[in-house]
Amino acid sequence: MLLRLLRILWVITRYRLDTLIPLERLPWALRTLFRLSPLRLVPIGERSRGARLRLALESLGPIFVKFGQVLSTRRDLLPADIADEMKRLQDQVPPFPGDQALAVVEEELGMTVALAFARFDAEPLASASIAQVHGARLHSGEEVVVKIIRPGIDRVMRQDMALMYRFARLLTLVPEARRLRPVEVVRDYEATLFDELDLHKEAANTSQLKRNFKNSPLLYVPAIHWELTRQRVMVQERIYGVPVADIAALEAQETDLKRLAERGVEIFFTQVFRDNFFHADMHPGNIFVAREHPHDPQYIAIDCGIVGSLTREDQDYLARNLLAFFHQDYYEVAALHIESGWVGENTRANEFAAAIRTVCEPILEKPLKDISFGQVLLGLFQTARRFDMEVQPQLVLLQKTLLNIEGLGRQLYPDLDLWKTAKPFLEQWMKERAGTRGFWESLKRQAPELTRQLPELPVLAHQALSQMDQEKRQRRRQGEALGGIRQQLIREGRRGRRLRLGLLLVALALAWQPLIQWAAGQPWPALAAAVLGLALLAWH
Repeated sequence: MLLRLLRILWVITRYRLDTLIPLERLPWALRTLFRLSPLRLVPIGERSRGARLRLALESLGPIFVKFGQVLSTRRDLLPADIADEMKRLQDQVPPFPGDQALAVVEEELGMTVALAFARFDAEPLASASIAQVHGARLHSGEEVVVKIIRPGIDRVMRQDMALMYRFARLLTLVPEARRLRPVEVVRDYEATLFDELDLHKEAANTSQLKRNFKNSPLLYVPAIHWELTRQRVMVQERIYGVPVADIAALEAQETDLKRLAERGVEIFFTQVFRDNFFHADMHPGNIFVAREHPHDPQYIAIDCGIVGSLTREDQDYLARNLLAFFHQDYYEVAALHIESGWVGENTRANEFAAAIRTVCEPILEKPLKDISFGQVLLGLFQTARRFDMEVQPQLVLLQKTLLNIEGLGRQLYPDLDLWKTAKPFLEQWMKERAGTRGFWESLKRQAPELTRQLPELPVLAHQALSQMDQEKRQRRRQGEALGGIRQQLIREGRRGRRLRLGLLLVALALAWQPLIQWAAGQPWPALAAAVLGLALLAWH
C-alpha cells in the first residue's frame, strides 16, 4: 500500500502534474504552498501538458486510464490539447507481449491456439486498460476477435481501490465532502470495475444487449462464440465499422452526422427506459458506425463489461426530474428531490426551488442547442452545500453515461439539442407508463403470478378469516384478563383502605385518655384542625 502511494506521488512529480492545477482559483494559503513547493525544482521537459497527463495515467494503471477515458468525451469541459491526448487512451494503451496473450488463451481454453483457431494474430488489434484484442479466424472460416484480460491486472486494481477507499474515508471527515457519500461511490465503482475482469459477465451482457436490439436499425451488437469464451478469454464476431471518433472518415463516406448524434441519444434513452439495461461504458473507443447506409447510420457497440440498470422507482424519478427540467418547473424538481430523500426532509420546497431557479435560469435562457447537461449538473451541485444534497451512488453510473453520450453527440454534431431529442421520448414513455397501456403491461407481467395464486385464493381466504377469528378470540381473552386484573386491583385498594382505617381506630382507642387530657387544654381552632386532619387521614 505504501509503495503504491509512493509510486503515485513519484508519477505526479515525474510528469509535473501540479502544473495542471489553476493556481488562481485556489485559496491564498494553498496558492502559496504550491508556489513554495519543491516540485517546482523538477524540470517540466518538452512534452505538452496533455501528453504528460496521458503518460501519467498510463503509468498508474487501469483505474486512472478509465478516468482519462471519461475525460476524453468532455471536449466542452477540457482544453483541446488535453482532450486530444485523452482520446488516445481509448484504444492506444501500451499492449502486453503476444507470448503472454497466447499463454493466457491456452491456459483458459485448455487447448493449443492451433487447435482452437485456424489463425491467431500475435500482434493486438487494440489495447485498453484492462484487456487487449487480437484478430483470429475460426476453423469454420469466420473472422473473430479474441479479448484477453491483462495478466496480473487484478492485483494492481486491488491496490488502487484500497487507496481510493482510504482517501474516501478521509473525505468523510470533511463536512462539506460527506454529503458526496465518497465511500458508497467508491464501493459502487469497485463492483462495476471488477465485473470487467470476468469476461463471462461481459459475454452475457453482450448477448442481452444484442437481444434487446435484434433487427434494430439503431444499434448492432456482434455475436458471442460461447464455446470459446472463458473468464479471461472471450471470442466475438469481428466487425468492420468506422470508429465513431474518426469524424474525417465519417464525413468522407457522407454520413448524416446530425441523425447519427440524435440516434445516439435515442439509443441511450431506449436502453434506460424501455429495456432498463444500458451500456455504461460508451466512450468512443467502444463505439463504431456501420459502413453501410451512411444516410441512415447504424451504431455498432462493443465492450459491454460495464452495464447498468435502475429500479422502477429510480426510472420514474429520473424521467419526472428530466421532464420538470425541460419545462423549467423548478418547484417540481425541488419536490421530487425532497420526496426521494436527496435533500433533508425539513427542506422547504419553495426555498429549494428558488435556489435551483437562480442557478439554472441563466443557463436555460440560452438557445437549447447551446445548453450542456454537464453545465446544468455542475450548477445543481452548487446548491448542494446549502441544502445538504447527497450523491446517490445508484445513479452515478447513469450520470456518467449520460455525460459521455452528450460529449460524444456534440463531437459528431456540435449543434446537437439533447433536450429537444430526449423530451418527446420521455413524454411518450411517461404517457405509456401511466396510461392504459402501462396498466395493461403491468397486468401482463403479474399475470403468471396471479394465475398461480388464483386456485389458492379460497384456502388463503379461509386461512385469513381463521386467523382474524383467532386474533379476535385472543383479544377477548386478553380483555377479560385485563378486566380481572383491574377488579383485583380495586379489591386490593379497598382492603388497604379498611386496614388503614382499622389501624387508625386502634391507635385512637389506645391513645384516647392522653388525647382527652391534651384536648382539654387546647383552644377550639387547634381541636378543629386536629379533627379535620384525622378525617382526611381516614378518608385517604
